[in-house]
Amino acid sequence: MSTAAVSRTKAWVMAARPQTLPAAAAPVIVGVGLALEAGVFEPLPALMAFVGAALIQVGTNFANDYYDAKKGADTDDREGFTRVTQSGLIEPDQVKLATVVTFALAILVGTYLVYVGGLPILVIGLVSVFCGWAYTGGPYPLGYHGLGELFVFVFFGVVAVMGTFYVQAAKHLAAPLTTSIPDETVTTAAFVASLPVACLSTAILVVNNVRDRETDRETGKYTLAVRLGYGWSRVEFVALLAVAFAIPIWFWLAADFGPAVLLPLLTIPYAAMITRTMLTRTDGNALNPALENTGKLLTIFSILFAAGLVLG
Repeated sequence: MSTAAVSRTKAWVMAARPQTLPAAAAPVIVGVGLALEAGVFEPLPALMAFVGAALIQVGTNFANDYYDAKKGADTDDREGFTRVTQSGLIEPDQVKLATVVTFALAILVGTYLVYVGGLPILVIGLVSVFCGWAYTGGPYPLGYHGLGELFVFVFFGVVAVMGTFYVQAAKHLAAPLTTSIPDETVTTAAFVASLPVACLSTAILVVNNVRDRETDRETGKYTLAVRLGYGWSRVEFVALLAVAFAIPIWFWLAADFGPAVLLPLLTIPYAAMITRTMLTRTDGNALNPALENTGKLLTIFSILFAAGLVLG
């Protein structure tokens, strides 16, 4: 893309990467479905959970843009979407400042969630913000040492879904500013329901890292795709999707939910289309659309899964 044709506003939108926001919305959607099913739905904590997750996602994107440029991981040969720091669209110091401001806003939103959920949410929130920065920043950036998938799986999957359910249940069942974990706010169902979101969110990163494998390897960014190679990265992608689609079946067979919980299986043909691309292509022309399509899969799956939990 010609940088001369990009307005300042569009450059900031590009830096925020709105196409990644399904990773912030999906866990909240599933967490709300769980809360509705359990009779503990609370709209304001759910909304604040989404706003906080979205701010952490955008802050992580800003940090990724800034630190990848500073460390030399973003080059002109990269096949992914335009990075504003590396391309000169926005000055590095402004991107760094935007990172700090966005994470600060996430912490500000988190103060309400801490009031509702107490000490457990304070710990989870601070660790989430720190890891969002440490994904590409700091002395041991997680994304540069093959730990990016683990970060996404834990924080944009397990923690995000269980945290969304927790703040609603805590608002419904416990006094504010609790210092312990109230009964019935952390459940097996919430943990298991978090796994499809964790897997599909991680699958988005796998597509990204397969696309960037060659340039990442050349610049010393040792993502899991660089370490595993194309073959095992594809195995990882298929395994993540397989686990995601197995979880609704578990709810149906093992957790006494009705057949409505199988609604996410309607997305299998769409997932198969993305998988065919992942198994045969490594270029940006194919994997950039696959990246966006995996985000759409995450969103559609999560909506159907939440609906299935409620109806089931």
